[in-house]
Amino acid sequence: MDQVAQLCRRAKAGDAVAASEMVSLFYEKVFSWFRRLCGNDEDAEDLTQKTFLKAWAALGSYEGRSSFSTWIHGIAHHVYVDWWRRKNLAELQTEAWWERCVAEGPSPFEDAAEREMAHQLYCLVEQLQEPAREAVHLHYYQGLSLRETAEVLDIPTITLKYRLREALDVLRSQAAEPKFRTR
Repeated sequence: MDQVAQLCRRAKAGDAVAASEMVSLFYEKVFSWFRRLCGNDEDAEDLTQKTFLKAWAALGSYEGRSSFSTWIHGIAHHVYVDWWRRKNLAELQTEAWWERCVAEGPSPFEDAAEREMAHQLYCLVEQLQEPAREAVHLHYYQGLSLRETAEVLDIPTITLKYRLREALDVLRSQAAEPKFRTR
């Protein structure tokens, strides 16, 4: 039995230490996903907390038919959809928000061109329609498999593949525009 399965079994039995360890294992992934989708730490923190509250309330119903990561991302997806519907967010992230994002990896003076290209790509991803944007975030940023991403979004895998292909086509065409390349 792997570590997550053991922790899950113990948490289901009421072991608070195991529950805390599970939060430690998955909190950053869920938070970072929400941060990318919401555009700010405050909403991301609120949604992450709501996700884990819902997860712990429903932990007894987790049957292990999918990985715990897929299960928790499924809950996070529904929390996000509910929040998005209530907020009715139609605005995109500002340039100032992107400038405040913490860069991962190289120092600020290394790979500047690559970071600028990534920044521009992230901006383009944020302009995608919501279903495609969420699919891109789950599959490419969160690293979920096609099957796991489709399960989280509660759509057939073929629909997910279509959304991802369409999103990549849009991103390729926008990235080919002169204003993207000369920035």
